[in-house]
Amino acid sequence: MPHGPAEVGVGPWEGPWPTGAQYDPVLLAEGDRRNVVDRYRYWSLEAIVADLDLRRHDFHVAIENWQHDFNIGTIVRSANAFLAAEVHIVGNRRWNRRGAMVTDRYQHVRHHPTVADLVAYLHERDVRLLGVDNLPGSAHLETMRMPRRVCFLFGQEGPGLSEGARDACDGTFSIAQFGSTRSINASAAAAIAMHSWVREYADLAGEGAAEPWRG
Repeated sequence: MPHGPAEVGVGPWEGPWPTGAQYDPVLLAEGDRRNVVDRYRYWSLEAIVADLDLRRHDFHVAIENWQHDFNIGTIVRSANAFLAAEVHIVGNRRWNRRGAMVTDRYQHVRHHPTVADLVAYLHERDVRLLGVDNLPGSAHLETMRMPRRVCFLFGQEGPGLSEGARDACDGTFSIAQFGSTRSINASAAAAIAMHSWVREYADLAGEGAAEPWRG
């Protein structure tokens, strides 16, 4: 690498090994080169997911997958960063995981064959479905009151939400833009929407706040 450390993470544990069911003996012996925050160094994957499950936020993220959109992986990565409750893939089961940078291992990812299946799943859990698209009549993210229990639904890059998705949503909102292009990248829009939820509802002063958890 031209810049930064030659290796990511930490090497084998030096000295007596720590005790606790969360530690992975293989990682302790060989080192932990994963892209995880320092709190989770040497923890097993299962232990990390279990700990995250104690703090997950009340928003979900859903992505339509009819054209194997390359944005899906990036959206999953952002969902992990902002600690979404779940990520939902609607349509084709297979999706390009490259952009997720293995963060899908730490995230609950569900598949729904149709938007109707997604709606049924969410409404059983009292979660509203809001589409994100610059459609006529969409609310403005900057001025709307965001529900706490919500799922953000994103369409494919280019066409946006499918007609069926638009009809199924409890509402839609758009993100203010001021340049010449008519839309922004779907993964960028997803990150903006998730961070807007974090600004309104996340506990930024508690143990799970961003600063103490940064690697």
